[in-house]
Amino acid sequence: MSCCDNPASHDLASLDEALARLLPEAIGPNDSERLPLTATLGRVLAEPLVSPLDIPPWDNSAMDGYAVRVADLAGSTPRLPVSQRLTAGTMGTPLAPGSAARIFTGAPLPPGADTVIIQEVCEADGDAVVIHTPPPKIGANVRRAGDDIRQGSEMIATGTRLLPQHLGLAASMGFAELPVWRRLRVAILCTGDELTLPGQTLRPGCIYNSNQFLLMGLLERLGCEVRSLGPVPDTLDATCEALEAGTAWGGLVLGSGGVSVGEEDHVKPALERLGELKLWKIAIRPGKPLAYGRLHGVPFLGMPGNPVSLFVTFCLIVRPFILRQQGIIGSVVPRGYSLIADFDWPRPDTRREFVRARQVRGDDGVECARIYPSRSSAVLSSVVWADGLIDIAPGQTLRRGDPVRFLPIEGLLG
Repeated sequence: MSCCDNPASHDLASLDEALARLLPEAIGPNDSERLPLTATLGRVLAEPLVSPLDIPPWDNSAMDGYAVRVADLAGSTPRLPVSQRLTAGTMGTPLAPGSAARIFTGAPLPPGADTVIIQEVCEADGDAVVIHTPPPKIGANVRRAGDDIRQGSEMIATGTRLLPQHLGLAASMGFAELPVWRRLRVAILCTGDELTLPGQTLRPGCIYNSNQFLLMGLLERLGCEVRSLGPVPDTLDATCEALEAGTAWGGLVLGSGGVSVGEEDHVKPALERLGELKLWKIAIRPGKPLAYGRLHGVPFLGMPGNPVSLFVTFCLIVRPFILRQQGIIGSVVPRGYSLIADFDWPRPDTRREFVRARQVRGDDGVECARIYPSRSSAVLSSVVWADGLIDIAPGQTLRRGDPVRFLPIEGLLG
């Protein structure tokens, strides 16, 4: 029986195994709202967006020039009277046979015209135009109706996090409002008698509560509503009370600290008292202890208290879980790319390791990955220094110049 089934087991689950078990537990949203287009950036689309019209809605000119019938371009240098002038936003009248229409980019093609001759090969001659080019193919320099979007086509799928380009596309189809899922509510608790809020006097033996603000920032970056349950004293009763309050308010509860097996680590026993615990050790470094369970149907994820372990665990495990809860479609696993190692790695860990790193350009101009000198999970400044993580397999050794998989931090945050 694996540790995912028996929390008392000392076996460690791989990251892939943990995600394979956790992600199906992330139940997506079922409550949506309609918001003005201007308020939907970063929100998740709750219904497919289907175009109500062709785009462009009519044939139009792709260039400044003259709209003509190719059949009228007989002779070596045809000369056609100009019967009308068309700019973007104006509709012309049917093009008289044997004539041309002065037309500008984006203007609807007049009925009867089938081609646009670019102005660079034309010469204005009074009320006429002389065309100095052989007849082109029918349809030259014309954007046909529906070339971009066909009426009835699904253009943005349910579960898409809306980026600026999505809003532009929605606006081009005439949508003033969009249906989006309501924001996921996440309650967070940080356990530890030593925790002090910034601005308060720091008593001997205490530290400032950086994890609360780190978690709040990570969650707000994902578009969640966040509520802090405050620093929780290191007692089982206080931990149970905080968990109850979190499940009453949120759709997810996140914990920082107290998930190991020490005498003052109360999250695991609190979960076992109030609900169920399914998973609590992952074979990654930094990280490893992670409590997962449910209380009154609300999922709980408890992360390590060391700030770097918290950051890495959130990015690799909690973020994908949240994306699924938000209704995000497609892959939620971080994407990386290959760089060249600017370091040696002779003493590997038995766990899969995610090393803080920075992308640099080597003396030979090749993009390399340089690692932070300390592997300590308590050095939060290393995460500020780094712009990515290097993914090193269990037992893997590396030499300078070897390829490594680099996960940009920017891609782990959104």
